[in-house]
Parts: sequence; structure tokens; C-alpha cells
Amino acid sequence: MGERPAQALRGKPDSSMRVALELLRDGRVQACISAGNTGALMALSRYVLKTLPGVDRPAMMAAIPTQGGCCHLLDLGANVDCSAEHLYQFAVMGSVAVEVLGVVNPRVALLNVGSEENKGNQQVKLTASLLQQAVGLNYIGFVEGDGLYRGEADVVVCDGFVGNVLLKSSEGLAAMISARVESLFKGSLASRVVGALALPLLRRLRADLAPAQYNGASFLGLQGIVVKSHGAAGPEGFKSAIRRTLMEINENLPQRLHGRLEDLLL
Repeated sequence: MGERPAQALRGKPDSSMRVALELLRDGRVQACISAGNTGALMALSRYVLKTLPGVDRPAMMAAIPTQGGCCHLLDLGANVDCSAEHLYQFAVMGSVAVEVLGVVNPRVALLNVGSEENKGNQQVKLTASLLQQAVGLNYIGFVEGDGLYRGEADVVVCDGFVGNVLLKSSEGLAAMISARVESLFKGSLASRVVGALALPLLRRLRADLAPAQYNGASFLGLQGIVVKSHGAAGPEGFKSAIRRTLMEINENLPQRLHGRLEDLLL
């Protein structure tokens, strides 16, 4: 896991990850799922499968729980340094992918430190300018971190550095709240009685917010379906990643992306 992506690319031609991707390239399988090194998987995927025409960099996208259901966040760590053009492409790919998942005219937003037009760094402002000119994209402007969890957008775009920090922070916060609530209900006899009554609801809440429920990040922009599972995922988490992969296979996601990207990319 600590190996540099370049080492995996050049020095391990027979690694299980590369063999799986070559099977996908050759049409012997329909998708690849891996819980291995994210950087290695991205480097090998780009080398073996190549990107779709017009796509500079693939992006990782996954679902994040919100008040009303979930939104889809990208990039989650595949690209820590991004130009405005890269973020624009991520927005287009995210919008098309979420449409494939059944969301009609998905709302696309840029993650920012404020919702006002004058907020943000130069990268975000340039991306906003590009998205405002996009025809056929339901761009709604900036969204802050709390707005993401309120469900103000269906697709939220940021660079991989910010996205990965947000994802890991979300997972840690959910685990902390669950542990705190459980501790409170064990504090006294009265608390234990109340906790016993609330147990079914607490179990349901924990299941709804469990990272395993949302495990599986799609590598968008490749000429093939690749899904990254969390490295610490257990059976339920890996099951979620497989479920997401099957949905992308059934919806023929790369081909549908290719058909729409030609119209929307710069």
C-alpha cells in the first residue's frame, strides 16, 4: 500500500490489479473492483484502459449521505492538483453518471467556502465561469460543506485533496457521533432504559449512515468500469461496491458517458 504508483506501473506487470485490468481491456470481464492502493489503481487503469475521448483525467466519485438521501462527490483523491478545465470535466462526468443512476436533470454545484459569487480561490472562480456557459448542464452555483449534507445538490465537485479530506472527515464524524450516543445511553439506569426503547431507531440510523452502505467509488472517464472499494471495507462494504459495479454494467456507463461527453466537454 505504501508503494509509489510509478513502481506498480513499471515494476509489477503481473500484479493481480494489472491482470484484472487487462482482463477488462480484453473483454474477458465486464468490470474491475479493487480495495488496493488507490494511486496504483488509477495509474494502471489509465495505462491499461485509457481515458474516453476528450477526458484528460479520470475522477473518483462516490455517494455521500445527506438529509434527503445522498449526493455524489468528486474527485475523492485521484487528482489532488486540478485546473479549472479538469474540474469542469469532473462536473460533466458526474452529471452524466448520476443521470445514469436515475436522477433527472441533476443539480451540479462547486464546493466552496461560501455561496456568494465573489467567494473562493482562483481555481474555483475559473471553474464556475466555465460551468455557467455549459449548455445542457444544470449548474446551480457554489455550495458549502453544510449545504452538501442538507442535500442542496446532487453532484458536488472539488479537487481530490479537498474531496478526500471531506470524505474521511465524514466517516470519522459519523463514527464519533455513533460512539457518543451509545456511551450516553450506558451512563445510568434511566439512560439504559431510554436506550433500550430507542435501540431500534438507533440501529436504523447507524445502518443508514454506515460507511459500508456507501462504499464503492467509481473511476469516471475510463474506457471500462473500475470501482475502488475502501481498503478497510468488510463484507457488507464490499457488497455495496459490487452492487454499484453491477448497476454501472447494466447501464453501460462508459458508453453512455462517451455519448454525452462529446456534446458537453469543451
